[in-house]
Amino acid sequence: MNHVKALIMKFLMIAVVLLVILTGIYDVEFEKTLLISLVLTLIAYVLGDLMIFRKTGDGASNKQTGNNHAAGHDRHEDHKKRNMMATIADIVLSFLVIWLLGDALIENAEDIVQAALISALVIGAGEWFFHKYLDKNVFPEKDGRAVSKNTHR
Repeated sequence: MNHVKALIMKFLMIAVVLLVILTGIYDVEFEKTLLISLVLTLIAYVLGDLMIFRKTGDGASNKQTGNNHAAGHDRHEDHKKRNMMATIADIVLSFLVIWLLGDALIENAEDIVQAALISALVIGAGEWFFHKYLDKNVFPEKDGRAVSKNTHR
């Protein structure tokens, strides 16, 4: 269920950014913008969030040390490294998906590279914060918290 919530949040973030930039500024049709948003959401969640963000890092958050302060610092550093890698990957992936789909779907897409670059940078800023949400709510093992079936929220 946490993955469904995360996917909805990611789609809404991407769709709002693309609706403002592609539809609002570059006059891309609403339906085409939503299609690009949906495709980008699915690809970016699987590649950027599940593969890169979740799987990278040195595993410092899973190491048990006698010093809780040191373990917390290691988890923080691990998150920063994973977040930076995944955010850069999300920016590159967003640019490529928006550019290639935009070029294929939009007639007279002369400004699609510029629109894709601007959109990718704004999405990347949102992804930085989205990864923090993922660590706390979707991948608690990476945040240093034990995974339990009986969580009270």
